[in-house]
Amino acid sequence: MTSSFPWLSLILVLFVALDFVLFYVFWEAMLIPMYLLIGVWGGPNRLYAAIKFFLYTLAGSVLLLVAILVLYFYGGHTFDILALSQGTYPASLQMWLFLAFFAAFAVKVPMFPFHTWLPDAHVEAPTAGSVILASILLKMGTYGFLRFSLPMLPDASLSFTPLMVALSIIAIIYGAYMALAQVDLKKLIAYSSVSHMGFVTLGLFVLNQQGIEGAVLQMVNHGITTGGLFLCVGIIYERTHSRLIADNVGLATPMPQYATLLVIFALSSLGLPGTNSFVGEFLVLVGTFLWSKVATALASLGIILAATYLLWMIQRVVFGVPSPHHLPKLSDLNQRELATLVPLVVLVFWIGLYPNPLVSRMHQSVTNTIASMSRAKVAPTASPSAEETTESLLVGSREPLTAQGSSR
Repeated sequence: MTSSFPWLSLILVLFVALDFVLFYVFWEAMLIPMYLLIGVWGGPNRLYAAIKFFLYTLAGSVLLLVAILVLYFYGGHTFDILALSQGTYPASLQMWLFLAFFAAFAVKVPMFPFHTWLPDAHVEAPTAGSVILASILLKMGTYGFLRFSLPMLPDASLSFTPLMVALSIIAIIYGAYMALAQVDLKKLIAYSSVSHMGFVTLGLFVLNQQGIEGAVLQMVNHGITTGGLFLCVGIIYERTHSRLIADNVGLATPMPQYATLLVIFALSSLGLPGTNSFVGEFLVLVGTFLWSKVATALASLGIILAATYLLWMIQRVVFGVPSPHHLPKLSDLNQRELATLVPLVVLVFWIGLYPNPLVSRMHQSVTNTIASMSRAKVAPTASPSAEETTESLLVGSREPLTAQGSSR
């Protein structure tokens, strides 16, 4: 666990950096501790998973460096992120820069078809590595899109919106469909991450207030819910030394507290009303509906598939008859494990029932991001804020929600 602290400090600096050189140095430095977490403390195939993770990320990072250098020469010989965000760049240059950024950020999310490193990394990583990977590392990619691609390259972002939406919807459906076929609990959650992160990129690139605010909120929700699920898998693995669903059945009787928390995290992951993921996915779908009704219908299939694979997993793991040779090992949660999981459960219901404290704080930043895209030739039009939407939803306002989002 102590090996994760240097990694967390690198991520913190990366998220607050206002200089592109500093951002890039810590973007690359993050690879070292994560590589060690997987390669040293991972499972039997840890070296394969660690090297695959390293090569995928490094390949995208090279193009990111090229894009940063191009921005330096075109943006007045400065690496100041705020100054470069105010610059205006030729449309053709924006296209190439967007593709370079995309190569780096899409691998981190990961978007389809750059996702193949993620299941291997999750399966082989120790529990702490999987939690950090799902809760923080994947958000680096979506942060990059939101921080750099949208405000710096507005014309390219608009031009690539149909492609980004299409890839996001493919990730949503493909990740959920692959999760249905998994017999390993960790791999099931890994593919569900691909699907859920598809909602984040979908919300970002519908380019309206509700979609982007829903995407930002869903980044937080995914870290809480998926982190909790990986912790649950790690807890049962300590007892049975197996991640296979067939070896971990009927846990409700010997481990009632564990089964209760596992069900809560699973219901949150599928977007049950009253939990955190429902609010984020709802806002993303509202924003997508303003962009395209067909895209909204296709993305909704991911929620249906999520309910299918998660409820099927719960049916097998929680209910049924436990294996006789595992019964002596199936002790319920101890105080340390409860102290780890209960705060996450509190966040699941707090955000699900009262999301406005988070949504209201991101409103101005999202408004500024959309305003910065006004430099595009065809700027996205304003739409009601997510704060107004959630207030209307949760307070029960009967006034119709009017939206002036762009419809393409």
